[in-house]
Amino acid sequence: MAVKLLPETLINQIAAGEVIERPASAAKELIENAIDAGATRIEIATAGGGKSLLRITDNGCGMDAGDLELAVRRHCTSKINTTLDDIRTLGFRGEALPSIGSVAKLTITSRRAGDQQGSQVSVVGGTTSPVRPAPANQGTVVEVRDIFFATPARLKFLKSERAEAGAITEMVKRMAIAFPGIRFVLSGPDRSNLELPSTGDDPLARIAQILGREFKDNAIEIDALREDVTLTGFAGVPTFNRGNSGHQYAFVNGRPVQDKLILSAIRGAYAETVPSGRYPVAVLSITLDPALVDVNVHPAKADVRFRDPGLIRGLIVGAIREALAREGSRAATTSASGLTSAFRPGYATAAAPSAPWTAHTSPSRPLMPAFGFAETEQRGFDSVTIPSARAETVTSADILMSAHPDGAQYRLGAARAQLHENYIVAQTDDGLVIVDQHAAHERLVFEAMRKALDAGRLASQSLLIPEIVDLPEEDCDRLMAYAQELDRFGLAIERFGPGAIAVRETPAMLGEIDAAGMVRDLADEVAEWNTAGGLRAKLEHVAATMACHGSVRSGRRLRPEEMNALLRQMEVTPGSGQCNHGRPTYIELKLSDIERLFGRS
Repeated sequence: MAVKLLPETLINQIAAGEVIERPASAAKELIENAIDAGATRIEIATAGGGKSLLRITDNGCGMDAGDLELAVRRHCTSKINTTLDDIRTLGFRGEALPSIGSVAKLTITSRRAGDQQGSQVSVVGGTTSPVRPAPANQGTVVEVRDIFFATPARLKFLKSERAEAGAITEMVKRMAIAFPGIRFVLSGPDRSNLELPSTGDDPLARIAQILGREFKDNAIEIDALREDVTLTGFAGVPTFNRGNSGHQYAFVNGRPVQDKLILSAIRGAYAETVPSGRYPVAVLSITLDPALVDVNVHPAKADVRFRDPGLIRGLIVGAIREALAREGSRAATTSASGLTSAFRPGYATAAAPSAPWTAHTSPSRPLMPAFGFAETEQRGFDSVTIPSARAETVTSADILMSAHPDGAQYRLGAARAQLHENYIVAQTDDGLVIVDQHAAHERLVFEAMRKALDAGRLASQSLLIPEIVDLPEEDCDRLMAYAQELDRFGLAIERFGPGAIAVRETPAMLGEIDAAGMVRDLADEVAEWNTAGGLRAKLEHVAATMACHGSVRSGRRLRPEEMNALLRQMEVTPGSGQCNHGRPTYIELKLSDIERLFGRS
């Protein structure tokens, strides 16, 4: 069979299959062109989820007739010259416009500043019409109609109009976060209008427009630098989490990306702080030399490859953990909102209990002496009679009033009561705090154990007979490069011939383990991420489990000084706003919240 050159139209349709997967892909390419043109206002209009109509209007620099004629031809661009090592624009391949024109009805109208009139060009199913004069404002209007009409098979694979409209909305939000100085307007008969005014130099204000005002109240600023790679952005406190990863946004040199290395690093940074099945909220921007990142991996430009992935992962994990430690015991403000909602009429669905609270006795269990708690059981609290709605008696064994100096100087206040032998009520200068004593102490114990991991080499247990693990030679080479780091965690390995590793010691914390399985998992991780963090993750998981079983239990009565010691320790312990499973350890209610409950504000 003879080799032949494909027609230009078919070449463009093949390219469209990679570049233009759905209307949202076309919108992304056109918005990137508008941003590269210096636009400060971008308006997006859609109909039929972008299938019937997609119109992008910008006030950028515009194009003249000569530019328009070249713009719809394959691999014509103004953004790169002879190299792909210094890409500083969002677009650079010169494929988007001819690809769209090969599968849809494309019309571009544009005018440069200072020109007397604009120009217009049309491409329908790959056939280009001559450029002609047309009235136009400064900037460019790109109109795409009947996308994939020329390739009906692709049209069948599109989702519903609502789903396609939602994909365009999500894409616009990502672009808006990346460029807070640009005003975005999204409208059309298939959607409710979305207008995002420019926030100038305030990226958090733009993020709040997208993620809601609650994120602004629960965000921790990230600003880190390592080897000329800058990481900025905002990360939510661990207790401010969501049910999917759709609220994690990553940008590389201003380009929105969905890179698995970055998402994995975010997940690793929040390890042991976010509940299983929940996802942290984060907006991160990485800035580095364009020569250190490859954005030309795929025509859609959503994936990137870093020259030093270990550096990037380490920077993200370290910066987020440092920020969480800096904020200490901060918890999400949404917890207070949920608590006040619970007091509103009609909130509860279950019937109220028919009996008053009763005191439950449980054996005293000493707290860990490292935190300064007394080992004696509380005694001698006087009984008082408190009227209830049913005129029944409740004793102070249920509501413990403790005499303690004013807690205004403390962020978590001074302990005033212990309810149901599990919840500590503390008074602050402007409200009150309710603490889950077991969850709080669990975090304190875990952080103490985590600190021990960093203090030096962990205790190890020697294997009576070294375990030999067969691996590909390249995996052995990679693992041995991390042998010293692994030894710090109690895993002693050495080379055993060209294609095997000998395991001589394993971490004592892990007990009896499958050493061969661990080494193979580590080899896979090193091969993919160029790090050996899996062992530490396993150790921290064990530490979290031990902390849970080694903490003060629910039902343990605490004396006033014990409760206050717990509060003081929480104030100086990183991450004490949530337990090891990601649940909040305390809820804070301001006086204004309490006054609202009683209709006083």
